[in-house]
Amino acid sequence: MSDKRVATPSEAADAAAVAALVAPVPEIIGGAEFVQLLTPEGERVEHPEYSPYIADLTDDDLRGFYRDQVLIRRFDAEATALQRQGELGLWASLLGQEAAQVGSGRALRPQDYAFPTYREHGVAWCRGVNPLNLLGMFRGVNHGGWDPNENNFHLYTVVIGAQTLHAVGYAMGIQHDHALGTGDPDRDSAVIAYFGDGASAQGDVNESFVYAASTNAPVVFFCQNNQWAISQPVERQSRIPIYQRARGFGFPGVRVDGNDVLAVYAVTKAALNAARSGQGPMLIEAFTYRMGAHTTSDDPTKYRISAEVEVWKLRDPIARLKAYLTSSLKADAAFFDDVEVEADELAARVRAGCLAMPDPEPLSMFDNIYVEEHPLIDAERAGFAAYTASFEGEH
Repeated sequence: MSDKRVATPSEAADAAAVAALVAPVPEIIGGAEFVQLLTPEGERVEHPEYSPYIADLTDDDLRGFYRDQVLIRRFDAEATALQRQGELGLWASLLGQEAAQVGSGRALRPQDYAFPTYREHGVAWCRGVNPLNLLGMFRGVNHGGWDPNENNFHLYTVVIGAQTLHAVGYAMGIQHDHALGTGDPDRDSAVIAYFGDGASAQGDVNESFVYAASTNAPVVFFCQNNQWAISQPVERQSRIPIYQRARGFGFPGVRVDGNDVLAVYAVTKAALNAARSGQGPMLIEAFTYRMGAHTTSDDPTKYRISAEVEVWKLRDPIARLKAYLTSSLKADAAFFDDVEVEADELAARVRAGCLAMPDPEPLSMFDNIYVEEHPLIDAERAGFAAYTASFEGEH
């Protein structure tokens, strides 16, 4: 009789999952098209179609990509800590998705318009939105608003997938304004709409695909496939790679290594260029990974194995860019140290600014609901004002 222990079915399944994970990335995604310009080890590789789109990047640009990712990760970590300490009601972390957001965000021109979900902190950073403005909604002191026309970055959208319809509507407006295909780089515009793999199953997203295709709207759909729709793995969301679903709607799709900031930048730049020239919509699937929880109210240990997270740590987007910058002598230790200092300073400012946010005036909840006065809102405001006034003088 053998003393060798037989693995349980659960252990065998976990072992098989880990074996698949440690395989090269193109293999674990079924051999699908996969654009990559920077390997997880930080080695530059060429791509016949997309390498030219990063040819004009300077060393300063490359160092800027690194700085952006480090700073936004530090901001994200501080926001998570603030939530854990009771200063924010909720936080949706972007940990692990920095390259997907920074690469795509930096590919936008000033006149392009971005429609985010509630996790695009890196894109907001690239568009010049004050990080403190992102915290207001999660702290509960405002509606999370900023002037979208100042940064061409729309307000965060909590309703899953709704922003894709907004994006297509805006893109149709660009068509009516004849702001594409003119050849003027300062006029021709495009739209980018962000959503996750889970949202790809929403009706709004699929309807936006239909509208975009039928009108040939200048919109780039950017799906951050972070492998998990809260607790559901991506294979339960789509039987085929997400980018291939674009074909059924009549426009092209491409899958990119979402942890490779150079590849994301190149692919997004190409898609936006095509949209601005009048070639219509495109779907980008950025294959990345959510390193943390879906939000701070989620416990990912309940539905995924720790070995999966450990494997993806080896594909960290910041580490691979640092390895490339170091090996190519494009950055030295002093640069990396300076970025870390700057990140700590940003975190300190964010914490101080968050704690100093004033509580809103109760009646302010009725502000900025409609552009013009509305009789129902006026009546509700008056009723609430009378209610709060009834407590005056009480101890």
